[in-house]
Amino acid sequence: MSAVAWIAAGSLAVWLWLLLGQGFFWRTDVRLPPRGEPARWPSVCVVVPARDEAAVLSESLPSLLAQDYPGRAEIFLVDDGSSDGTGDLARALAERHGGLPLTVGSPGEPPPGWTGKLWAVRHGIGLARAREPEYLLLTDADIAHAPDSLRELVAAAGTGGYDLVSQMARLRVESVWERLVVPAFVYFFAQLYPFRWIARQGSRTAAAAGGCVLLRTAAAERARIPDAIRHAVIDDVALARAVQRSGGHIWLGLAERVDSVRPYPHLGDLWRMVSRSAYAQLRHNPLLLVGTVAGLALVYLAPPVTLVWGLAAGSTEATVAGGLAWLVMTATYLPMLRYYRLPLLLAPLLPGTAFLYLLMTVDSAVQHYRGRGAQWKGRTYARPDTAAQAAPEQR
Repeated sequence: MSAVAWIAAGSLAVWLWLLLGQGFFWRTDVRLPPRGEPARWPSVCVVVPARDEAAVLSESLPSLLAQDYPGRAEIFLVDDGSSDGTGDLARALAERHGGLPLTVGSPGEPPPGWTGKLWAVRHGIGLARAREPEYLLLTDADIAHAPDSLRELVAAAGTGGYDLVSQMARLRVESVWERLVVPAFVYFFAQLYPFRWIARQGSRTAAAAGGCVLLRTAAAERARIPDAIRHAVIDDVALARAVQRSGGHIWLGLAERVDSVRPYPHLGDLWRMVSRSAYAQLRHNPLLLVGTVAGLALVYLAPPVTLVWGLAAGSTEATVAGGLAWLVMTATYLPMLRYYRLPLLLAPLLPGTAFLYLLMTVDSAVQHYRGRGAQWKGRTYARPDTAAQAAPEQR
């Protein structure tokens, strides 16, 4: 066989392994586990870090204020140096809508070695500690919750004995670029961190979705959250790993009625969302970057390229192997498109979307070496080892 045919065969072998051996990552039926009502509903404090979120807060915060929770619950919104009146808007919304009690705090600028979000989370947990809650709900300012969201999360955690229960919010898919890029983002995440593996006791796979994390307070203290992960740019995965390493039992799945209201109407918006943390995901390692680019090319780009080459060159082996690999890839993407209620005809376009992610990953590395990596809302974060040297560990 030709070299191209061997590449096509290699890609097909990888896809057959991904189909059957990667925790059935492509299935979208991992939802909140079975749950029953506890005899006593534990107390919960909701911590919402917010920096310049006035544009989305009117859609998200009322959904938290309106939570139908039978136990004691309170919201702590931490205004992380906003310049758009986020804190004042939050107070006005609480006065207008009523519901759960709301406290708005401000931690000031983060010290060296801390990301802004985790510094805000630390401040929010500190405010909540006076209430001695049994659970903490860490949720982003752009996340809207169904009225029974908190009740369902707590019931799932109690019934399953979980220390951390996280739901990946359904992201917005209204613009053309959102429809093309967003479902693939969740698909790739599930491929890296298969949800079925995460819930297994003793599993080495750990991840969470930062928009919605219910965390047992005792587990947070045992894992030293957030101090132990204060420099993490990908804070949700770091949080889950810290809880798991300290003996906690964690769960992650797709949400049914927890939604992100943040718009990403243009490709540039989505590009910044991905590229700001892509190279951090690779631990700022050039060798991992090269391996990732090669892997993306083999897994996602080789099937259509080898199929077209095989048809043009009359190579049956390349045509069949490339076509089958593309077919398996397409089939595994269909459930995610159904979950997002999008046309299934988008599935064959996954190689093109993967190519965009490849470019975003390379751009993330380029921006890092230019000193502009991991930028978010006016802040640029150093790589973790540099941050750790800049600030001694707090005990």
